[in-house]
Parts: sequence; C-alpha cells; structure tokens
Amino acid sequence: MEVWDSIVIGAGQGGLAASYFLTQRGVDHVVLDANPVPGGAWQHRWDSLTMHDVHGVADLPGEPAPVRSDRRANDAVPAYFAGYERRHDLPLIRPVEVTEVTSEGDLLVVRAGDRVWRTRTLVNATGTWTRPNWPDYPGREDFRGEQFHTATYPGREHLRGKRILVVGAGASAVQFIGELAPVADVAWATRRPPRWRTGEFNPDAGLEVVTEVEKRVVAGLPPTSVVGVTGLMLREQEEEARLLGAFDDPLPMFERLEAHGARWADGTLEPFDVILWATGFRSAVDHLDPLDLPGPLGGIPLERVDRNVQGATTAARDHRVHPVGYGPSASTIGASRAARRAALEVSRQVAQPQCGSTPSSPEVDRVLRRSLRSAGRGGGARPRSPWDSWVRRGAAAPPAPRR
Repeated sequence: MEVWDSIVIGAGQGGLAASYFLTQRGVDHVVLDANPVPGGAWQHRWDSLTMHDVHGVADLPGEPAPVRSDRRANDAVPAYFAGYERRHDLPLIRPVEVTEVTSEGDLLVVRAGDRVWRTRTLVNATGTWTRPNWPDYPGREDFRGEQFHTATYPGREHLRGKRILVVGAGASAVQFIGELAPVADVAWATRRPPRWRTGEFNPDAGLEVVTEVEKRVVAGLPPTSVVGVTGLMLREQEEEARLLGAFDDPLPMFERLEAHGARWADGTLEPFDVILWATGFRSAVDHLDPLDLPGPLGGIPLERVDRNVQGATTAARDHRVHPVGYGPSASTIGASRAARRAALEVSRQVAQPQCGSTPSSPEVDRVLRRSLRSAGRGGGARPRSPWDSWVRRGAAAPPAPRR
C-alpha cells in the first residue's frame, strides 16, 4: 500500500506554492487538481480583468509574476502557472476532483470517485472559487431578467446599455461598478453602508488586517473577508465611474425581487434587466466534512504557530490537516506565506514516528472558547516575532529552521 508523506489538494497559487516548499524540504507528495489544465481559479476569471488589475497578486515563490500589461489575467496567469509547474517539476495529477477525505488510523484517505490515495498529512488549498455565495433572497426565482454572480460575470459588452443592480459591498462590486457605469445604467445595493479606506495601505496596515482576520479563525469563528477589514479603495480604473457619481449613494438592500425588478421596504419598485450578485464566496471544504474539523462556533479553528502572524495553517481538531487559503491566508497575497508555513509544519510532522495523532475534540473546544474570550477582549499585547517584522517590512521571510 503506497502512503504519501503529504497530499496537496488544489493547484492554484496556494497549492503550487505548497508543492514548491514541500519539494524544497524533500517531502514526498503529490498535488491533485480538479481542473484539466493549469491556472487554478484564474482561468475562470472574466475577460476584462487584465494584468494591470491583478499585477503582483498571483506571485509564486522563486519567480516574479507576469509583468503589468493589458493581457487578460485569465490567459497570462494560467500560462505563468503552467510554466512554473514545468520549471519546478511539480508532481501534478489532473483532473482529479476529490470527493472526500476520511481518517484511517494514523493515515488520511483521499478519495476521488474510485481512485484512492493515503497520506500522513494533507495540505488543503481548494480556495473559494467553486463555492460562490448566492444569497437565498425572497423572489430570486421570480425575477425574469438575467442574474450573474462574480464567478459567472459575462463582461461589460454583454451588459452594455442595460439597467443593472449590483449587490454587495466588496471589492468585486466596486470593480464591476467601475467597469459598467460608463456603458450602462447601474444601481448599487448593500446590506450595510460601504466602508471606505481613507489611509494608505502599507505594511503596517497589512499587519493589522492579517491579525484581525487571524483572531477569528484561531478562535474558531468562520473567516471574514479580508476586504471587510481593509475597507474599500478606488483604483484608477474606477475614476470615470466616480466622476459619474456611481459610488455616491448606494441603496439599502431591497426587501424582495419581483418579475421585473426589486422592491424596497417602503414599497418602491425599481425595474432592472440584470442582477449582479457580488456577494463573495465560501471556503470549498465540503470534502473535509468526514474529519469533523469545524468547532462549536462554525469555523475550522486553526492553531497559531509560534505566535506568528499568518502562522495559523494547522487544523486545531486534526493536526494532520493544513488548510492553506483559509482565514488569514485567503487573500492571494498571503497564500505563499501560508504555504511556506504549512510545508514547514508538514516536514516536522513526517519526521516524527507518528504524525497522525488527533487532539481530543472536547479539549480543543474548551481551548477555543478561551481563545474566543481573549479575542473578544482584544487579546492584549503579544510578543513580536521575526515573522511580524517580515510582514511589516515586506522583506524576505526569516530562514526556516533546519530539519
């Protein structure tokens, strides 16, 4: 029976970075990717998203990202990922859609249909793209116009000249409004007033954001959006829409959808041709359900490692599992750093005679509740670490301990 030291699920930025660092550490592993070709979620992005929009957020360790250009991101990034896989000889198997991961003694069993792999550890890098959040809003099935989610956005030309309602208060909503307002009649509805960022987003601000998101996952709460902490910012691409007043007066959320529009609580009915749901994504972790990783508060609690910022990549309820791209590493900018940490933890685990011991769930739950109470009080000051300094400076990571 073949047993791997580690299996990586997903070949997006987090999965490829994890494979790179595992290879550096000599960990015998394989990467399972559901897509038939390289590119992760980037190959599914809309055509109008260019490398001007995303430059610097798809970087992989050891190589620079594609240069800023007018090239479509859904073409440039997959080509970059494909070349990266070849140059570093990463052990990819595709297409493999993992359906479940179960526990078998000290081992984890990964299943994809009738195909089975066994492993001592697991790096889960499945991201969020395959789990779009479609709100179950009253009347959604009654609306006779078109409805799209960020994951199915058809592009500006398809929507030119139409009356569009953009729903959501995240970065995607702002980008869509910026793109559509010059060519269509756009309204914006949000559940809460948009939170705009007024200051510069520098390394200190980045540290603050990561720390706030990490507090939630360490405590076992479902992760919040990184943008929910950073606040919204307008780019040069949104300047024309800003001058048109597209961001000035967002509407409150409507009460229900009807056949030809949306009705608000005061009885107002506004007609729309299109509803564009920029309502985010959920973590694609359904295949991990048999492992019972979520805690009593609904999220997958992660253990802070050496008190490092963005060091939380180990599932508190099963130390064999390392979710990369969950919580503080959900941001593409944080994926490589999380992958480095996960690879370090995996290498430490496989060096031990038994790496599969799982902590008792009741004991973990008690620790998580104490952690949540501490997070609710603000947690107090905590010691600085080399990792903190690295995030603050944007410098190279401190060298990892030798095996």
